[in-house]
Amino acid sequence: MPSAFEAEPLAIVQAAEIFAQAAREGRRVSIDRAGGDLVVSTRYLNRLLEHEAGDLTATVEGGMRLSTLNARLAEHGQMLALDPPGDPTVGAAVAGDLFGPRAHRYGRARDLVLGVTVVLGDGTVANAGGKVVKNVAGYDLAKLFCGSRGRLGLIGRVSLRLHPRPESSRTLVIPVASPDEVQGIVRALLHSTLAPSAVDLVWSEGESTLALLFEGGEAATAAQLAQGRALLGGAEDGGVWDEVAARQLESRSRGAFPSGELRSALGELPTALVRIGPTCHAYLPQPYEQPWSPLAERVRQQFDPGGVLA
Repeated sequence: MPSAFEAEPLAIVQAAEIFAQAAREGRRVSIDRAGGDLVVSTRYLNRLLEHEAGDLTATVEGGMRLSTLNARLAEHGQMLALDPPGDPTVGAAVAGDLFGPRAHRYGRARDLVLGVTVVLGDGTVANAGGKVVKNVAGYDLAKLFCGSRGRLGLIGRVSLRLHPRPESSRTLVIPVASPDEVQGIVRALLHSTLAPSAVDLVWSEGESTLALLFEGGEAATAAQLAQGRALLGGAEDGGVWDEVAARQLESRSRGAFPSGELRSALGELPTALVRIGPTCHAYLPQPYEQPWSPLAERVRQQFDPGGVLA
């Protein structure tokens, strides 16, 4: 191994050898974080392996940063719509179920991941899913690794669904004062022809803001912004997304609740960033360790019966 405490494999096959040796020696392994006897870094697993621009798909190694990937895709007018703040790696975003404002329109990692190549705790290399959007062969294990927190294996390679890069973006910011007002605006939005890419609520005692992001062609986004202002009020201010990113990065836990419970949930939250959709996600300043469910533990035991992964 490269080090008694940290290993930096240059290829998936090397990562597999490192895991297999750790399993033989009874050592625990953590991925890109402290916690194991050995830390395996994906720093050098950072290549763009394939980009099928015509199919809107790409295959990348798990250690590639989202900003690096999107810079490469921008040359072809495309993007990965997964947009969590902080510029994590693709593997970290998938394993941590990290997502940003655009999840309202494009979905989370499980909606954008087509396939994965993973290294299990005993060094086995496994493939799941495929490289194309219409792939239905076998069990969809790729989605199982979304939100797995590194407990099932190292995500070495990911095939992703891409989207066209929007020509223009405009942001409507609406001041709100109460849970009832937020619920009313969201209801009016859902019954309108508006199609925002993001609907985020910066919720605080005293002053709160609802931000809507419209993306597309210049004429279309201008029309959506004008329609939104006429229906909901507010003013244009793209700077709100800096505050949204800061709130998300500073949060210490994340909770979820159905959109029908939005009013009651806000009544119990003094401050939060709330990502609004069919399921709302609230980023909270209070720490909360989400328990590892009994079902998730049974799955982990099947993938890592030796308990190698920390």
